[in-house]
Amino acid sequence: MRILFVAMANSIHTARWVNQITDQGWDVHLFPVELAEIHSSFRNVTIHELLYQRPRGLSPSVRINGLKWPFQRGILISRGYDALDIISKKYKRIDRVNRLASTIRRLKPDIIQSLEIQHAGYLTLEAKNILGGKFPAWVVTNWGNDIYLFGRLDSHVDKIKAVLRSCDYYSCECQRDIQLAKQMGFRGEVLTVLPNAGGYDLARIAQFRQPGPTSMRRLILLKGYQDWHGRALVGLRAIELCANALKGYRIGIYLANSDVKIAAELVAKSTGIPIDIVPYCSHDDMLRQYGRARVYIGLSISDGISISSLEAIMMGAFPIQSCTACADEWIVDGETGFIVPPEDPEPIAAAIRRAVSDDALVDRAAELNSKVAQERLDQAKIKPQVIDIYKKIADQSSKK
Repeated sequence: MRILFVAMANSIHTARWVNQITDQGWDVHLFPVELAEIHSSFRNVTIHELLYQRPRGLSPSVRINGLKWPFQRGILISRGYDALDIISKKYKRIDRVNRLASTIRRLKPDIIQSLEIQHAGYLTLEAKNILGGKFPAWVVTNWGNDIYLFGRLDSHVDKIKAVLRSCDYYSCECQRDIQLAKQMGFRGEVLTVLPNAGGYDLARIAQFRQPGPTSMRRLILLKGYQDWHGRALVGLRAIELCANALKGYRIGIYLANSDVKIAAELVAKSTGIPIDIVPYCSHDDMLRQYGRARVYIGLSISDGISISSLEAIMMGAFPIQSCTACADEWIVDGETGFIVPPEDPEPIAAAIRRAVSDDALVDRAAELNSKVAQERLDQAKIKPQVIDIYKKIADQSSKK
């Protein structure tokens, strides 16, 4: 079986999903949607259209099929946009749509899967329109905001509908997004609802949890996204509002931009609460952060299940998640977490107060969430489902 993924090659979510099937003896390929770093976690995959040198630390099992330097045989062009400018001048322009179409024509994959819609889905649709005629079985995977947010924007509605009308299979991680896809015209087959990052080796990551009950932890983790969908500044304001309940606690903010860093410093000085900016770290080290946290706070105006919230609950942290994610499909509000509005600091502050004052609540939530993780996030259960999905699609395609 030959599978071509069209996806963000710098995403650990892409790498973790693809790696679930690269030990099956299948011929697995990845076409990056844009010029970016390649995540070092990939294994046993051929990556096409790299415009820079082989990243340090990339597994030897990863094969590279990249554009060659025009004057020196066998050397991939160096990293960065300067190199892109040089190669563009030599070949007039680099057209990713035509290159994807050419890759599909050459590989003749049995299955094409677009992981995410706004980049991968749109790109694949354009390549399909160029190729015309018979096209491989096409799976479109909806990442968090792809339909729930972009499906409400005039500049994206028609594009999303065109993708959904053209693909054969649709996958997502929320029941919510199945209904949204159908409302936007999808008439193909819906695949099993699974986390877009796949499953986890729960026994291995258990070592990253701080020993003892969650109620003994004194760290609050805030996801630091503040942009078109992230609302970390609202979270900081909520922390400021309940500062008198946070004596003895530290706040950790990860993925913080400059605006959040400035706001964090000001809040720390006005409240006396120590606030640390968590530096960029490995996935395992981030899991260790969750494993030290009593409370995790994730706020945005749109998301899927939020991989961060799932990783938090796996590590025993009590989740406070915005209602614009699919949190209600994973936690019970007021029992195993709190579901809050993303732009109102008052109820978020109330949720934080409860989470830091009610030891029984957070310890019971950690126990219940651990059972949810065993049932729905264990890679030993998810991986076989993923493999069966591809076998089923390949079998159905062969009969057409």
